Amino acid sequence: MNPALYEAALERISGLFSEDATGHDVHHTLRVYRMAMRLAEAEGADRELVGLAALLHDADDPKLFGNSEGLPNARAFMDEQGIQPAQAETVCTMIGEVSFSKNGSKQPSTIEGMVVQDADRLDALGAIGIARTFAYGGSRGRAIHDPDKDTGASIAHFHEKLLKLKALMNTEEAKRIAEARHRYMEAFLEEFHEEWNGHR
Repeated sequence: MNPALYEAALERISGLFSEDATGHDVHHTLRVYRMAMRLAEAEGADRELVGLAALLHDADDPKLFGNSEGLPNARAFMDEQGIQPAQAETVCTMIGEVSFSKNGSKQPSTIEGMVVQDADRLDALGAIGIARTFAYGGSRGRAIHDPDKDTGASIAHFHEKLLKLKALMNTEEAKRIAEARHRYMEAFLEEFHEEWNGHR
């Protein structure tokens, strides 16, 4: 990816996420970027499109910025950087196809979109995925666990979303990475429930 464009995007997202404590901070974005570029290399995807979409994928996340219909932050950044309208539109389409809550099991329309979606979903798995789950839950006042309810608590989120992600990966490399991270989460949940119930 163009180094000057990368630095400009890094400066912008650092400002947007400077106060974040939900697990959607600038470090999440940079992990998604690095993974997306790794997957793009493996898949022969357009690295400029992948890089832009990965860096901007949370710039208008409604969980963080409220109603952000039309992706105003991402569009404003690309306009300032002189990104061609057709390329900016493609990036916005890719960003719109990333979200699990919006798209569920729907596969993105391009390999570039698949790569970015995979990278974002991989960051919800494994050790970092576990840490992010509890960071987000705490920021929203959620209980760690409520054994009397199937929804609402952070542990329930593993069953509502995270344990489903392995089966939704698009690319072969992402599937391979997800397998190991999924097993790690299963082991964590087993240990968690054993400790919760006083068995360990």
